[in-house]
Order: sequence, then structure tokens, then C-alpha cells
Amino acid sequence: MRIGIVPFWKNYDRKTVLRTAQLADDLGYDSIWIPEAWAYEQFQLLTEIAGATSKIGLATGIANVFSRSPGLLAMSAATLDEISEGRAILGLGTSGKVVIENFHGIPYRKPLTRLRDTIRIARALWAGERLSPELSNEMELRHFKLEMTPRRANIPVYVASLQEKAIHEVGTLADGWVPTFWPYQHFGDGLQQIAAGAREAGRDPAEIELAPFVGIVPFDDVAAARSLVKPLISFYIGGMGTYYHALFCRYGYQENADHVRDLYNRGLRKEAAAAVADDLVDSVAICGPVDFCRERLAEWGTHGVGRALMNLPTGMPFEITEQLLRDMAPA
Repeated sequence: MRIGIVPFWKNYDRKTVLRTAQLADDLGYDSIWIPEAWAYEQFQLLTEIAGATSKIGLATGIANVFSRSPGLLAMSAATLDEISEGRAILGLGTSGKVVIENFHGIPYRKPLTRLRDTIRIARALWAGERLSPELSNEMELRHFKLEMTPRRANIPVYVASLQEKAIHEVGTLADGWVPTFWPYQHFGDGLQQIAAGAREAGRDPAEIELAPFVGIVPFDDVAAARSLVKPLISFYIGGMGTYYHALFCRYGYQENADHVRDLYNRGLRKEAAAAVADDLVDSVAICGPVDFCRERLAEWGTHGVGRALMNLPTGMPFEITEQLLRDMAPA
């Protein structure tokens, strides 16, 4: 299994992440997925990392499809791919109504259509084709093509999605699926949807990679390890819309998810984090001694994972991150 690394978008220290990327490059990690919400801009960060590394893949983790036009996303990815000598990965998602409308000031309309059109347009431009109205259901496209030759005509596109229709589109158009906080024992449900989309498009489902975000905390003290993951889970349940709460409810954690959301929405953030159940944590993260973490990660592989995107600890000294990277480094 390949392992990528993912810094969290809050409490982001740019110089520390650059140092982390260099260490991960030396240790043989597959890729680094730079997030974007309402802090740093990700393509500039990835370009900085490209100049300081030589092998590690450089991914947007995740770029939303509203705040940049499809053409700009295609240009940005092609430029990064050239600068990095073929290491770019375009991770895409629809984000949510609150962020898109209240931060970016853009109407959040037909997100799945926007995602589908973005992928089609980017692929056409990378292939040297001219734009045409047939590529989009929402935009009046005419004539333009990229006036540069992309290093690759097939830059990998990975999609972060939780909704059934969007997961189906992964099978139709994308190279990989990036689920967040999807209980690993149930990855097969999403993979079935991807396979259906792939077959409709005449594609081989085996060519589409499952690349979930996963918290890995290799501490001997399991309770302490879980305590580092619980605040992030509670934040997603209570503070990131309805998707994650609904996901946990669907897979048997409704009582706990309801309780955590209630505490979080009442402003009791520490209590909400503490209330996240251990078994819920263990369904979406890997916490325990190093050997256990490696064994459990291999178990995730039996559920279809081809590339694990390992979340890095937040608010910790670099030495903690360094030890984590060394402990979980690819063999």
C-alpha cells in the first residue's frame, strides 16, 4: 500500500509543513495532499514544496470546483505538473454551501454537475483539445485550448465525495476516490457504486484507486492516541454540515453522533470531543502501538485501500510529526 501524508488546514505552519514534506520525500512516502479551506492557497504551497523535493507526489487535498473555473483548475494543475516534472495530482470536491456561498460568495448550484463538467473540461484541455459546448451542461464554452503543451495529458484526478451520485461519477470520470471518515469496514459499499459507474462508462473498476484519509497515531497509550483524533471527528460531526453526521448514522453510530453534535452545537467543544465513542474512532482511524498500526493498515488494504492518506497531527512539535513519519515509513 502506498502512503500519502495530509497536514490539517487549521493551525497550518507553512515552514513546518515544507520541512515535513522534505522528510517524507526522503523516507519514500508516496504523496503529500495539501488542504484548502479558508487559510492558505494550495497551488502556491504545492509549488513551494515542488522546488524543495524530488520524488513525492503533489496533490490538492482537496480543491473545490466552485472558487476556480474549470479552465483555471486545468491551467493550475498543468503548471504544477510541469514545474514538478510530472508529480501533480488534482484532488477535487464540491465543498459545501456554507463555505462556497459565505466565504467565496458564489451560488452553490448543481455541485455534481459542476464537478462532472470540471473533470471533462480539464481532461480535454490537457489533451490539447479545443473547448466546445458539449463538454458542459452549465457553461457556454467556445474554441479555446491551452496555449501550452501539458507535460502529461492524463494528470490523475481524485474525487473526495460521500454522496452516492458523486461516488458513481468517480467510476465514470475519475482515477481515484478519496472518502473522509468513512468507516473502513464499509468501503465496499462505495466501491460498488464506483464499479457501477465505471462499467457504464466502459472502464475497468480495478483502475480506480481507493485513497481514504485516515488518522494514524502510533502511540503505545491507545487512549492518548484516540484523544488526538477525537477533536477532529467531533469537528466534522458538529461543524462541517450534515454529511458526516449522516454518514456515521448510516453505519450504526447515530446515538453517539447525535450526542456529539448536540454538545458541539451548544459550544461544548471539549465535551463533544471527549464524547466521541472509541469504536467510532477505531472505524475511521488507527490508534495504538507501531506494530498494531502497521497491521491494521494492512487490514484496511484488504477492504480495497490502495493509497492511505495519513493525517498529520495538529498543534504538535515537529519532533512528534517526525517520529510518526519514521514509524510509519514505507518499507
